[in-house]
Amino acid sequence: MGDIAAGSLPTEELGSAVMDRSPTPLDAATSARLRRQPRSDTKPEAALRRELHRRGLRFRLNHPGLPGRPDIVFTRAKVAVFVDGCFWHRCPEHSTVPRNNRDWWQAKFDRNTARDRAKDAELAALGWRVLHVWEHEATGAAADRVEAAWRHRVKSRSAGSHRDRTSHPGSGNG
Repeated sequence: MGDIAAGSLPTEELGSAVMDRSPTPLDAATSARLRRQPRSDTKPEAALRRELHRRGLRFRLNHPGLPGRPDIVFTRAKVAVFVDGCFWHRCPEHSTVPRNNRDWWQAKFDRNTARDRAKDAELAALGWRVLHVWEHEATGAAADRVEAAWRHRVKSRSAGSHRDRTSHPGSGNG
């Protein structure tokens, strides 16, 4: 690419590099405030984890080896759960765009949404079931969805491994 500045290249030439660049905030105080926002261990996430744990489900948190570092991960069942904030992830019910610096916010939200879809696609390509829980969702209802996905995956994975054992000659089962 030589001496061409990244900002002067068409979007399709940049590919995924577009998603890596944050829009530049107009105000240093706003930027500092945004940096202080919690990224994990939010109240909705903690409530969901408590409910899942109460139901006997065990999981890992913020798995570093997976795209997007899912909030809750069931490794055996390959279920990844993201607890998304309505403001940052464009909840269809509660999404708003601040009036001040509207273009910056819109670019920020568009980038967040594109990153969410990209990590979902990466996880799906690796064989993971991806669930998104909105922060406003009732904890019990969200836990029901997660548990159902977990049970379905565990059941289908164990059924698949049982078929594999019984269908091979010399397995001792046939």
